[in-house]
Amino acid sequence: MPLATTGELVTRAAQVRSAVAAFNVITLEHIEAVIAGAESAGTPVVLQVSENAVKFRYGRLLPLARAAVAAAEGAAVPVALHLDHVQSDDLLRQAAGAGFGSVMYDAARLPYAENLAATRAAADWAHAQGLWIEAELGQVGGKDGRRPLDAHAPGARTDPDQARDFVARTGVDALAVAIGSVHAMTTRTAALDHGLLKRLSAALTVPLVLHGSSGVPDDGLVAAVTGGIAKVNVGTALNIAMTRAIRDFLAAHPEAVDSRKYLSVGREAMIQEVVRIIGVLGGAPG
Repeated sequence: MPLATTGELVTRAAQVRSAVAAFNVITLEHIEAVIAGAESAGTPVVLQVSENAVKFRYGRLLPLARAAVAAAEGAAVPVALHLDHVQSDDLLRQAAGAGFGSVMYDAARLPYAENLAATRAAADWAHAQGLWIEAELGQVGGKDGRRPLDAHAPGARTDPDQARDFVARTGVDALAVAIGSVHAMTTRTAALDHGLLKRLSAALTVPLVLHGSSGVPDDGLVAAVTGGIAKVNVGTALNIAMTRAIRDFLAAHPEAVDSRKYLSVGREAMIQEVVRIIGVLGGAPG
């Protein structure tokens, strides 16, 4: 079917107090696993390509993007394509011609005034191209191996009043909020600040996004969706599932050299994780 857009999927989810799962993909196996899992669950899904994934692919966006578009167009459920955590303006400007319907522009590392100005410029460009745009305020942390900010450090959490000002002045379509999750966690021990989420949800009219969701326990994810999160980003959980399955397979079959053997095992493990996470999000009361 034709590509869906992140905007339509997230807006629809927000209207019924549910959330769409958005999975970061690095390889073709990731793409296939996310779509197969979404088809098994019978739900729409978002495929996300991050700036770091593009760097891994020698800085070339199109090979992975075109594979994602082709796979999405052959899917039995609506699939959207999202360019995630973009800091490079050059990469941002490749989005529209590569099949993406949305971008997440990440200037959260900058002081507030600079973040606001850079995001306003990115939003103006994105909207002129017909793209839905997400931004981040506060710092989720944990990207590129950096330590997350202390929970009480300035800028570590998203301030509701500042968030209201930021959304109004930038014109972004959704906001990723820092409420206690951390990128790249390999343990599911993140404790979300649900009181802060309630205040953010009351302060803002745009959909809210949770990054670093792999480190959040299931009950925390359910509570986040109930509290107003409409898009849940997942990446590390798929990599954990894939790596564990491949490691176990190679330990049991040290003679194996055909990459299809262990990649298929890794892909299947990711499919099961996609189905599991979608099931968790679907368990939130609407």
